[in-house]
Amino acid sequence: MSRRLVRPRNGRMFAGVCAGLAQRFGMSAGMVRLIFVLSLLLPGTQVIIYLALWIVMPNEDR
Repeated sequence: MSRRLVRPRNGRMFAGVCAGLAQRFGMSAGMVRLIFVLSLLLPGTQVIIYLALWIVMPNEDR
């Protein structure tokens, strides 16, 4: 389990936010993506949080 919250260069589908969260918390990227898509069915600020994480999370070092 990675200690840093970064967007990995490999395994991205769009911005790498879900892949980075999956690495950080020891989950599969597909599971995090599924949870995110299902959360879109609920009212809330999911998209705004995703965009904020995209801006705040740095890219993984090479």
